[in-house]
Amino acid sequence: MVRLAAAALVSGLVAAAALTGAGRAAADDGTARSQSGATATMNGLKTYGEAVVHGDGGDEQVAAGLFEMSVDGGGTLQTYCVDLHNPAQRDAKYQETAWSGTSLGANKNAGDIRWILQNSYPQVNDLAALARKAGAGSLTEQDAAAGTQVAIWRFSDGADVDAVDPQAEKLADYLEKNARGQNEPQASLALSPPAVSGRPGGLLGPVTVHTNARTVTVVPPSDAALSGVRITDKAGRPLTTAQDGSELYFKVPDDAAGDTAHASGGGGASAELTVQASTTVPVGRAFTSESRSQTQILAGSSESTVAATANATWAERGAIPALSAEKNCARSGVDITASNTGDKPFTFELVSTEYTIPAAASRTVTVPLQEDQVYDFTITGANGLERRFTGVLDCKTQGADAGLATQTLSEPSPASVGGTASDVNLAATGGDSATGVITGVAIGLVVIGGAVLVILRQRENQQTD
Repeated sequence: MVRLAAAALVSGLVAAAALTGAGRAAADDGTARSQSGATATMNGLKTYGEAVVHGDGGDEQVAAGLFEMSVDGGGTLQTYCVDLHNPAQRDAKYQETAWSGTSLGANKNAGDIRWILQNSYPQVNDLAALARKAGAGSLTEQDAAAGTQVAIWRFSDGADVDAVDPQAEKLADYLEKNARGQNEPQASLALSPPAVSGRPGGLLGPVTVHTNARTVTVVPPSDAALSGVRITDKAGRPLTTAQDGSELYFKVPDDAAGDTAHASGGGGASAELTVQASTTVPVGRAFTSESRSQTQILAGSSESTVAATANATWAERGAIPALSAEKNCARSGVDITASNTGDKPFTFELVSTEYTIPAAASRTVTVPLQEDQVYDFTITGANGLERRFTGVLDCKTQGADAGLATQTLSEPSPASVGGTASDVNLAATGGDSATGVITGVAIGLVVIGGAVLVILRQRENQQTD
């Protein structure tokens, strides 16, 4: 089955744009995104062997092993695929992601996959010792990578798959049999909440740092010299570094008020802070791409550059909203969180439904989406408030609802983003030939119909009651 579903949300204060090309979910036009952790580019499949996937249509041979990605700012990641039926795309951009925003969030075996990663190659690089545990005689790096990937596919995709090499197959069986659930690892670097708001003349926050790095660098707002906004601790002392658990605040001067906000919306001014660090990304972190390139899970990391962002909004009076978005695969949608620290309600429209956040209150609205659906919507308010959220919902593996339709290539040929069918790395991913063609075609604009509106209004009524 070809993975294709696209829609844009259009109504009132929600603006949508047609998205074209398989490699982009949105144009680089200032869209607000809450970066968290490592951002990397897919280099391709590097260490691999062969596997056979058994399906209703017969047996298909695919390449199975370790991918390599280059981290923006420096560093290298090694990953395995947790999305067998979707093609990998060379040069696709990936972002470190919580399990809840991927197919792992609803997979009861996700913890078993992390155990496999921690107890196999490349985390265990003594291949002789690993072979003894698995009763495999001897293992090459290619055998170890293939056996590990095969074991992961059995849990991530529920695939009936075997390694071609007998030693790699013994390793896969050993890992599958002995896997024990492990908790999701923490992000390499994240800020929570990703958005805060308040009045000028005080401290807005706190924004808490979560990281496995020993220390992080605090980068002030880009216009700090003009606005006078500073990043400080609770006592108002400026900060240039922080660590795990540190609480950061935006110190906003009295004269940084911006325009007056109105009761029906929020406005004022805003600023963004960034924290950066160099650390190894925890094994088991998920990586996703807005280009629909297959979801990956981290197997190994060099010292790598990671970053996270948060923003603040302020106004002298009226509604003062803070807005953020996060994929929620458990509810098949995107959670829009709106907090209002002002003295008037904040009202916004989303998918033709109006929502009101009372003063000093917070609320999360889940926008339901179809699998593989592109979303692009903007929430606006008075006095220049504008937050645009874009992406694609990728919460399921094809194995959950479709048979495998693979082609066999003698060697993997990692795809170019938006490439043709001949570019797609079918041997490495199990994608079908039509996928490569369609991922290079412009995605049509689809408006969400009445069914979605009914769901949102029902949810609105339930919460009001």
